[in-house]
Amino acid sequence: MKYAAMLLALTTLIVSAEALAQPQHGELDWLKPLPQFPLASSGLNIHQHAESGKPFTVAGQCGAFMGEQNGSFEAWIFPVKLLSHFTIAASVEGYPVPIDLNADAAEIDVAPDHTTITYSHIAFTVREILFATRCTSAADAGAGVIALFQIDAVRPVTLTFSFTPEVRRMWPAPNYGPPSPEWVGTATSGYYLLHEDFPDLAGAIAMPGTRPGILAPFQEKPKTYPLQLILDFDPKRDAGKYFPLTMAIGTTSQTANKAALAERLARLNTDAKQLYSKTADYYAHFFDKKLTVETPDKLLDEALKWAEISIDQVQVRHGDEVGLVAGFYSSGDSARPGFGWYFGRDTLYTLYAVNSYGDFALTREALDFLLKRQREDGKMPHEWSQTADLVDWKRFPYEYAAADATPLFLMAMEDYVDASGDVDYLRKNWPAIQKAWDFERTHDSDGDGIYDNSQGTGWVENWDPFPMPHQEIYLAALDQQASGAMSRMSKKLGDSSIAQAAEARAASVAAKIEQEYAGSMYAFSYNGNGSLDKTASLYPAIAWWDGHYALKQPDAMFRRWDSHEFSTDWGTRDVGEHEQIYDPISYHQGSVWPLFTGWASIAEYRTGRPLSGYAHLMQNAELTWQQDLGAVTELLSGAYFVPFGRSTSHQMWSSAMVIIPSVRGLFGITRDADDKRLIVDPRLPAEWTDATLRNLAVGTQLVDLRLKRQGDSLVVSMSQSSPQILLESKAGVKAIAKAGGAAELKIALPAVEVGIPAGLPLPGSVTSQLKVLSESYGTRSLTLELEAQAGSSFDLPLRLNAKTAKAAAEPRAERATILANPDSSELRSLHIVFPSGEGYQQATVRLSW
Repeated sequence: MKYAAMLLALTTLIVSAEALAQPQHGELDWLKPLPQFPLASSGLNIHQHAESGKPFTVAGQCGAFMGEQNGSFEAWIFPVKLLSHFTIAASVEGYPVPIDLNADAAEIDVAPDHTTITYSHIAFTVREILFATRCTSAADAGAGVIALFQIDAVRPVTLTFSFTPEVRRMWPAPNYGPPSPEWVGTATSGYYLLHEDFPDLAGAIAMPGTRPGILAPFQEKPKTYPLQLILDFDPKRDAGKYFPLTMAIGTTSQTANKAALAERLARLNTDAKQLYSKTADYYAHFFDKKLTVETPDKLLDEALKWAEISIDQVQVRHGDEVGLVAGFYSSGDSARPGFGWYFGRDTLYTLYAVNSYGDFALTREALDFLLKRQREDGKMPHEWSQTADLVDWKRFPYEYAAADATPLFLMAMEDYVDASGDVDYLRKNWPAIQKAWDFERTHDSDGDGIYDNSQGTGWVENWDPFPMPHQEIYLAALDQQASGAMSRMSKKLGDSSIAQAAEARAASVAAKIEQEYAGSMYAFSYNGNGSLDKTASLYPAIAWWDGHYALKQPDAMFRRWDSHEFSTDWGTRDVGEHEQIYDPISYHQGSVWPLFTGWASIAEYRTGRPLSGYAHLMQNAELTWQQDLGAVTELLSGAYFVPFGRSTSHQMWSSAMVIIPSVRGLFGITRDADDKRLIVDPRLPAEWTDATLRNLAVGTQLVDLRLKRQGDSLVVSMSQSSPQILLESKAGVKAIAKAGGAAELKIALPAVEVGIPAGLPLPGSVTSQLKVLSESYGTRSLTLELEAQAGSSFDLPLRLNAKTAKAAAEPRAERATILANPDSSELRSLHIVFPSGEGYQQATVRLSW
């Protein structure tokens, strides 16, 4: 066998040598640079100086680039990592210095349809343009991603593109070790064929005009070298041309052979412009029927758009199905790109955002993906690898490891029906919904009537140094909300017996939560026999998630959540910093997740705490520009403003937590599309005079909402076409019909409103910003409990809404000074100075009129 292997290797070497000497009978005619490549311009783009070490992602349904802003990347054609450690070096004629282009990465420009990294040198400029191809059917799988290189130079320059060949399936599918590279073509033109030891997996990589670099002969001692594509660029000959890097993967014996891979590369090279145009056209029309907002804060407007795009880009095709993966980040030397698996609970939380911006088709696809993998006993899946069907996935402990996916499925199903009015989908899937409900209501290991962690993790996957919780308040609160959802869905289908039973269960669970968990801070978990883990955590905030449930004694808890104990300047910690187990660099015991920040924000809006709600919403929104541009990261330190090194930088539910608190908190949108009702409870910041929501989906109808202040009222105007949507306030005030199907609603405003500054600190900062511990309106007063650094001062926006009565128009302030605004009769400033001392100091400000 040893001699046979040597003979095979020597034969391969001879064949490769012959390939370098002889063209392959015209099969390389397609290896040509592109004479022009017009890139679409976008009104939505992020242009910044490139920062080495910060990540970027370019993703589509069939592939992704994940890399760093210095331009290095790895390329995936799902579910295979084709190459990694892609770098560029250069040498300039008559300029004998080796040049590391990645060290010269100057600018990064991120648009929805492509990302461009620009390398700048005194002798040349290189632009690396990356895009993901559209992948609308199983037949498109394998197209994936394309990189283009456009070069301007004052002298001839040689570029060496180096990379590590991988041809590595996503974990846990078996892999065969590093591929064996073969150069197919001539000494000056060809492509790499990457063989595996088996005929069902191979890859190919090409760039027009390149020659191979290091191809060590068999006789050389074993050593790992990068593969290289070497391009000799002559500005007189090649100016204005684009050089596409095309990649292909074969995963069956029919697609992994040389002829099939060459055909795939040829098609990608010749169709590159058409493939890009398809991607560009998709994003050019992305918002035609999706929600957008226009507010005085353009940053928030753009953050919402980016959040929608970020979620859309984590769709991954699996045959004829499409599911949502949790997020993307470079895999390094591993075989999983961030959280590049399909995740159940991540999807279900994110669908609240998808329903908010109106992509009901995506919601159905994502729900269908999970429903197909529902366990026979009704439990819903949580984790499913992109290569799960290549192994005995059920032997791994992941698919049904989480208990919370089942109640979240019931809740998300109701949310979809409420937003879309699609009762037919509910009816079609009712047997599966009943199975999920039966599983939840019958899996209570201690007999207290609440679904518990015996069926898998609720939220935490580890809880050092304590034992794993028996029943988290997080899971108990989801059980209550899922029971309520089941009752309301049953009523829609006329099933009164299930409706009554589910309603009774919801009431029983709510009562037992108050009995078992309540205190100044609701306990983290109930561990049976009256034993509680009283760790102060943020997890009870999930009780306000669906808008139908609330804990009865929340005030002291919110006060601590909104203080610097929990609230950093970049989001909320999940565990208070005064707790024994607090660890700001742990995964579950003191770090900051934008997910938790979103939970807190929506809870604050729903309990009359819009100042803290807005501060937390804007922290998530501004993270859009902080790391993986256009996306929001998974988690950050609880002590310093910096993401974890292993934080999945393009995380779908983090982006969802920009959308959900905005639409359902700030704008206060609730929909009952089945009854054609739109309920609004907006809480605009004091500085805003107006806001507009476009393409708000209520069932099949798209409506536009305009919110505008008029004295002591907020006027909400709705334009629509037939059929009519009924507009009303949360207080039950009905809109007045106007001509052309429009409607108008007036919502009374408080006489006085105060604003709060928003903005992220510099990287590495510690928490030092103003916090609002509580806000409460009396009959003719507003009381604010605040905290800030000792000796600091703030001028907060103060809006006067009353049009009459001098006393109402000119409020009195205790513990603050009202400063006039010569440019506005409605706006003032509220000047507050905090006591001297050390650290955070508190102040209570009272306005009366």
